[in-house]
Amino acid sequence: MGIYLDNAATTQLDNEVFEAMTPYLLEYFGNPSSSHQHGRLVKKAIEDARENIAGLLNASPYEIVFTSGGTEADNTAILSAVQSQNINRVITTPFEHHAVLHTLKSLEKAGAIELSILHVDQQGNIDLHELEQLLDKQGRSLVSVMHANNEIGNLNDIEQIGELCKSYGAVFHSDTVQTMGHYRHDLQKLSTHFLAASAHKFHGPKGVGFIYSSKDIKLTRLLHGGGQERQLRAGTENIHGIIGMAKALEIAYRDMDTHQQYIQSLKNRMITKLSEQIDGVTFNGNSAIAAKSLYTVLSVSLPQALTNQDLLQFLDDNHISVSGGSACSSGNASHVLNAIGADPFRDTVRFSFSKYNTPAEVDFVINKLAGLYNTIAA
Repeated sequence: MGIYLDNAATTQLDNEVFEAMTPYLLEYFGNPSSSHQHGRLVKKAIEDARENIAGLLNASPYEIVFTSGGTEADNTAILSAVQSQNINRVITTPFEHHAVLHTLKSLEKAGAIELSILHVDQQGNIDLHELEQLLDKQGRSLVSVMHANNEIGNLNDIEQIGELCKSYGAVFHSDTVQTMGHYRHDLQKLSTHFLAASAHKFHGPKGVGFIYSSKDIKLTRLLHGGGQERQLRAGTENIHGIIGMAKALEIAYRDMDTHQQYIQSLKNRMITKLSEQIDGVTFNGNSAIAAKSLYTVLSVSLPQALTNQDLLQFLDDNHISVSGGSACSSGNASHVLNAIGADPFRDTVRFSFSKYNTPAEVDFVINKLAGLYNTIAA
């Protein structure tokens, strides 16, 4: 199957997760809304999974609501803040996921909110002083800032942002899709009202996620129908997905320290060898700074030898799966790279690592890239 270095897009399902899910695909098939024994058994499994997730996050099970993934969780958080809290001022960043930005732009276009977008520097750092000025000036607001960017890996200090929001009575939502299962989140210490998570980013199944919603905030329903999820999210539950997600998060917390150290070593190896073997290579945002970036993501800026699409095709032809991006105005233009003023005449590749990658895979990728760029340079 080749080398997979696109783990920020999705991750390989863990075998332990698959084993936990399998009985709920084959044997325990009841509808959890049914009152008979088949339904009761499955309903108990869902509530056990909710309790397990809440325990890992130091939250109440009542604060965990299952969704179809991060996009639904982000949408639910934003609409709940605007509608149930009567908030019409929102502060965000220019490099949020489209699940956030497109939702906010839609609300702005409809006249439901006034939207303020924080400035970022060329490394993608936000200015917390500007955030405080806006909070002081605008009155009660919703602040939506992701924990880590999915393209350049920048980490934002959501603890400090949460404290700022608390000081000014703001509602705080953070998209933690890239960091859930990779960092520990203690929700008794983090001043946030909403977090979004998606299982397939931490070796769980696709099509399932959750929203953490603080007991202080009332959720607005996106889906209407049955009374599932305490009448907050209609639709028959994705039972095997929920079981798998809880197991995946349990494994992630169990092995987190070991995996973080290992994956960071792979990232460091790629940074060092790319810098040594390709002239002019640089790194976007803070992705090469361990203390300021997600350890699973490295955004590499390369001298333009091919079009970005041809570079990705070259890597694919060599059985290397990655993501790319461009700061130009072509069809694959990246709003994140544009926000940090990335050079449109350079190629960008995002490498994202997991516990399943190896040093040998990193070396293979570097050798292929170095061979390409050194041949062109000659």
